[in-house]
Amino acid sequence: MNERLWTKDFISVSLSAFFAFLVFYTLTATLPIYVLNDLGQKQSQVGLVITVFLISAVIIRPFCGIWLDTIGRRKILISSLAFFAITTFLYLIVNNFFGLLTLRFIQGISFGLATTALGTIVAEIIPPNRRGEGMSYFSSAMILAMVFGPFLGITFMNHFSFSILFLICGIFGILSFVFGMTTNIPKQSISTKTPIRMSNLIERKALPISLTAAFISFGYSSIMSFITLYANELGFVEIASFFFIVYAVVVLMSRPFTGKLFDRKGENIIIYPGIIVFSIGLIILGFSNIPSIFLLSAVLIGLGYGSIAPSFQTLAINTAAPARKGMATATYFMFFDIGIGLGSFVLGIVTAKTSFHSMYFLSALIVLVTTVIYYFLHDRKQKMVPEISKQAA
Repeated sequence: MNERLWTKDFISVSLSAFFAFLVFYTLTATLPIYVLNDLGQKQSQVGLVITVFLISAVIIRPFCGIWLDTIGRRKILISSLAFFAITTFLYLIVNNFFGLLTLRFIQGISFGLATTALGTIVAEIIPPNRRGEGMSYFSSAMILAMVFGPFLGITFMNHFSFSILFLICGIFGILSFVFGMTTNIPKQSISTKTPIRMSNLIERKALPISLTAAFISFGYSSIMSFITLYANELGFVEIASFFFIVYAVVVLMSRPFTGKLFDRKGENIIIYPGIIVFSIGLIILGFSNIPSIFLLSAVLIGLGYGSIAPSFQTLAINTAAPARKGMATATYFMFFDIGIGLGSFVLGIVTAKTSFHSMYFLSALIVLVTTVIYYFLHDRKQKMVPEISKQAA
């Protein structure tokens, strides 16, 4: 018998994640325009506002894993969400590129702490036998944020000032904090003080799938960091917000099926087709010349990436013992952020020196290579376990 999934705490932690990611995606979609137009920077520097943010998130995540298991989930969650809300309001007073990069680095710390805590807590709230389905629904909060963030950001950017936009983001940060406060976090046995050394900063069992996820997120950074600029070049500025709407509709329609398939049939039935469909979507996006093709790519990217991401996160969490789930979550997000950060920086340079078309084609190739990486780092090892068990018997 299935245990209840849609509890008050599951909804609260999902809403907290939604508003935190709403801030992230709103700023991700609009800061490139802010950097170019208001701060007068070059296109090659646009990716830095994403890269710097994620560098600090990557640095803090391993320590967050230890703190979640030693200081406690609730203390880390509440303090990081409060810090995140405060730093969001600070965009109102930053007026130069160096100051913006400094703020992005500082806010990345709070974002890394908050999202790691949220990912760990929700994994404990979800019934174990419904973890694939539950994580799929939880990640839908991030998908919705990815839709509404750029949509609201572009709308406010076109009709109001960036000051209004930053003020709205600050309010979203407060809402994330409020919903985090109202979440009843499962009781936890606080671990004895853990020495900070490399073996305790990373969950080794989660490394293979986390490294694989880094290649997927590298490709995904081409969407997150450059889709607004690409749409602007194509003359599809108004269509850009619909890209995310189409993407979200496809993801949300597929989630009930992909999550249950993961739990019943295993990860491979989701991951291999998802990688291929994601790659095809990126190729089609790179060669878009009319709005219908542009939106078709959103369908394929939503179907592909939208099913891969929660599957990888679930696999990372499932590798760890209960006392190490904080570290497993931190390890997964750390490598995921590394992929996004490197992708935003490298693909920004590629775009500046070539074109958006070449950049999206390169992204598709990198994503496609993930099938090989996934096979050797995860799938092959999983298939070897039964064989070893048989030989031992």
